[in-house]
Amino acid sequence: MYGYFIPNVNLMGAGCASEIGKQAKIIGGTKALVVTDKPLVKIGIVEKIVNLLKESGVKSVVFDDVKPNPSDTNVHAGFDLFQKECCDIIIAIGGGSPIDCAKGIGLVATNGGTIRDYEGLDKSKNSMPPFIAVNTTAGTASEMTRFTIITNTDTHVKMAIVDWHVTPTVSINDPELMVSMPKSLTAATGMDALTHAIEAYVSTIATPVTDSAAIKAIELISQYLRPAVANGNNMEARDKMAYAEFMAGMAFNNASLGYVHAMAHQLGGFYDLPHGVCNAILLPHVECFNMIACPERFADIAIAMGENIKELSVIEAADLAMESIKRLSKDVGIPAGLKALGVKEEDFSTLADNALKDACGLTNPRIATKEDVIQIYKNAM
Repeated sequence: MYGYFIPNVNLMGAGCASEIGKQAKIIGGTKALVVTDKPLVKIGIVEKIVNLLKESGVKSVVFDDVKPNPSDTNVHAGFDLFQKECCDIIIAIGGGSPIDCAKGIGLVATNGGTIRDYEGLDKSKNSMPPFIAVNTTAGTASEMTRFTIITNTDTHVKMAIVDWHVTPTVSINDPELMVSMPKSLTAATGMDALTHAIEAYVSTIATPVTDSAAIKAIELISQYLRPAVANGNNMEARDKMAYAEFMAGMAFNNASLGYVHAMAHQLGGFYDLPHGVCNAILLPHVECFNMIACPERFADIAIAMGENIKELSVIEAADLAMESIKRLSKDVGIPAGLKALGVKEEDFSTLADNALKDACGLTNPRIATKEDVIQIYKNAM
């Protein structure tokens, strides 16, 4: 049996954010909790969206205290404001952090308890309030997935919440809102999207449907991430990266992920590190470990990344995919290893224990022991 999860409405292309007021009215919103972060308030994107809502007769209140790695306390602070202001719709503006935080708020709003109650697969019983996700980065695909990642402030572990109820009602991907992304964020989120596509393609529950989205995403990222980093005003590159991250989301939202995300979540929770950068550094090392499980799939990835595998064996072609990943990562300015991020080897045992408990690892193509995971962390230093 195969399930397919995606928002009811997905708007793409330059200028599509202008439809937000209309969409909010269609799904019954009268007062919105706008969940975002302070940098997006500062550059004026939030004001633009709030004004569009106002023009359509939808009131709003802004919660802009989302942290780069949203926590359980973040979620409950937003929920308190949602209740206090009697909101009936949630609108998230940003990348994965604001959107994930907003999903957490929505879960608690209609299901009660604390966000910690929903760690794991499909733990909620009720749908969230009407939810619009306005994406401003080309990476996480949180605007269209059933995944949300929230840090437990007691354990410093990122909780993976996989629940079809957190799928937004409407997703908006307007590349005009992505132009202001700095080079480093463009690079990190782009490599995050590549990780989504690759992990979905080699997942144990991949299907022809997810394969088609994953391979096309890899092709687009390989072609357009470098130009998007080189010149943030390159609208063709921004537009194609927006499509790429969405298709990578389509793939992993239904085929799930693997050890790259399981291990990166621990780095983010333990050291408060940027998720996309952790993924980018770990990606070639995890996939080198995975390669023997499905070398022909990695040969396909090499082709999608523009490599010529003519006259190469399947294993040689798979190796070429690893080199292509490393080259792209280097070209867009990702740090060479985890050591540059302040990661310490004495923490590997704890990180490995937690990584092996992460739900994302369940569909990894090769089963790892704790010693294997520790070695991958060491290789990535």
